[in-house]
Amino acid sequence: MIRPARADDVPAIAHLIRLLARYERLEHQVTGRENDLREHLFGDRPLAEVLIADDAGVVVGFALFFHNYSTFLAQPGVYLEDLFVLPEHRRRGWGRALLGALARVAVARRCGRFEWAVLTWNEPAIAFYRALGAETLDEWRTLRVTGEALNRLAART
Repeated sequence: MIRPARADDVPAIAHLIRLLARYERLEHQVTGRENDLREHLFGDRPLAEVLIADDAGVVVGFALFFHNYSTFLAQPGVYLEDLFVLPEHRRRGWGRALLGALARVAVARRCGRFEWAVLTWNEPAIAFYRALGAETLDEWRTLRVTGEALNRLAART
């Protein structure tokens, strides 16, 4: 079953995030704490949402998402930050179910698009997404400012 996450799912979500980071060879970048995750997902002003793949009470996957906005469409969109299914539960339809449920959220909320990023080396994921109808936007580059560079940029007048 796919269901919205609850506050008591935070430890499982944090565990899946660490496993995703390991798979993506980015485990060294995981510095988030469960308390922050709990606040950002379930606090007074939630910043993101999570759908859970629940196999008879066991959390086997998740999709963390938030809204963005398209000025060209003048509509909100859904941005999928992370999608992960435990390796031993893959090829059972959980990824497709999570993406389908998230697409339904986007449609119900009258979003103009549903998008995400994927690492260029992750060919199995790219093939999976393309089989679902996703297209790659090769003409776009993702840019990011973090850490000290973010602080320097914020300090500029």
